[in-house]
Amino acid sequence: MAGHFSSLLTADRRAGERVPVTVLTGFLGSGKTTLLNRLLQQPDLRGMAVIVNEFGEVGIDHDLITQTSDDTILLANGCMCCSVRGDLVAAMNRLGERTDPPLRHVLIETSGLADPGPILRTMMGDAAIRGRFALAGVACTVDAVLCMGTLDRHAESVQQAAVADHLFLTKTDLLEGGAPSPELLARLRELNSVARLHVARDAQPQALRELVQSPKDSSEVPAGAMYYRPSQADADAPKDSAPVHRDGISSFVVERDQPLPRDAFFAWLDMVIAMRGEDLLRVKGLVHLADEPDRPMVIHGVQHLFHPPEFLPAWPGQDRRTRIVFITRGVDAQAMDETLDVLVHRHMRRASPTAAAASPKTHP
Repeated sequence: MAGHFSSLLTADRRAGERVPVTVLTGFLGSGKTTLLNRLLQQPDLRGMAVIVNEFGEVGIDHDLITQTSDDTILLANGCMCCSVRGDLVAAMNRLGERTDPPLRHVLIETSGLADPGPILRTMMGDAAIRGRFALAGVACTVDAVLCMGTLDRHAESVQQAAVADHLFLTKTDLLEGGAPSPELLARLRELNSVARLHVARDAQPQALRELVQSPKDSSEVPAGAMYYRPSQADADAPKDSAPVHRDGISSFVVERDQPLPRDAFFAWLDMVIAMRGEDLLRVKGLVHLADEPDRPMVIHGVQHLFHPPEFLPAWPGQDRRTRIVFITRGVDAQAMDETLDVLVHRHMRRASPTAAAASPKTHP
């Protein structure tokens, strides 16, 4: 019987027609609405819809957004991780029916108390949503003044930062010298070493705009699909290690220089999902399969749920390595890496006894 990921290969999907969705998260008071307002002041955002969620009986954030319209939807009195998820699905389905103007992008601003994981799972697990929408990326605002204490006291803030593709440091103008402390930067890198960090306040609206307007049907890598920017600490670390955050969260990258046998890779990912699915906070990457040398496969998952894999028309650059980013809780990076080697070697040994000696390795 095919495993979870393998079964997705037969899913009916038309990736080029799906509307990209950006999730904007961040803890209470971290500046989400301020950043969103600055984005909405940008010209030529026609076709973008905004879904605003906040916790409380009276919705305020909707009124604080300076340029609201029929495309701004308030989901009040609950966080998206619980009572409002049904409303989120209904709202997105309504947006999906819109034709004038054509819907080009959706931005979801979450409640400051929301763990974004269930929202991402809704994107991947609800068949109606998955058929119409595709996750473009997760942006997280981080209060540069209060962040250290917030991370210590509130698990939600840790989850928000850990799963983000982009971290936007806010309120840096209140800091002495206008720059975040090395301790804060180190902690964010410890928590999420693969996210892009945006510190310069004036450049943040444009950075969010680029994520919102990421192309969904070109040969470029979709936002959120794969980008790994190693820090100096990453470069100096042993290759088989992964930085472990004090909350048990770690991020690491599985790489392969040589194309992977399809059956071996699918068997490996099926096994990883089955055994450690609950601990996979985010998985995203480009995979070079031996039988598809000219088209990289994009994978994207949250816990047990994965998007149906998609193939880009062509590689976005000269680098054709398999690169898969894992953001996990308590998962052994070296064990994951070695298990893939075992399955690849076993596949190649069955295919050809002489090929097994040349099985692809992660690191030269």
